[in-house]
Amino acid sequence: MLISSKGRYALRLMIYIAALGDAEDKIALREVADREHISQKYLEQLVRPLMKAGLLRSVRGKGGGYMMAKDPAEVRAGDILRAVEGSTAPVACDGIDNSCTRSDLCSTVKFWRGLDDVIEKYVDGVTLADLAAVPEINFDIKL
Repeated sequence: MLISSKGRYALRLMIYIAALGDAEDKIALREVADREHISQKYLEQLVRPLMKAGLLRSVRGKGGGYMMAKDPAEVRAGDILRAVEGSTAPVACDGIDNSCTRSDLCSTVKFWRGLDDVIEKYVDGVTLADLAAVPEINFDIKL
């Protein structure tokens, strides 16, 4: 599976918001854009599916921004990727979800299902809290 920039940037956005720790903190997309070096316009496109999936909430008005809609420990990396990518399937194969009429005749469908299972288990085994807990690298260290 090739994760697009949507998936990569959505993870970075969610990790940034989750890493702040306080569930009541509202984060402006401009702040995320500046810190993560991602276009604010692109982030605006990403927050829509994340809100639709119930992962983010928005607060309008002065001092508004975005905040977690769920505890980061309840949000899996797979939830974020599926919200913005649509799927974590490794290939476009209807046999993975048994909706293909040729599944029983296909020589590769078992392989794709197995690979899909491995991917699903991995992305659903890592929570946003796990990702947000990784300490930041200090780039100011002199070697």
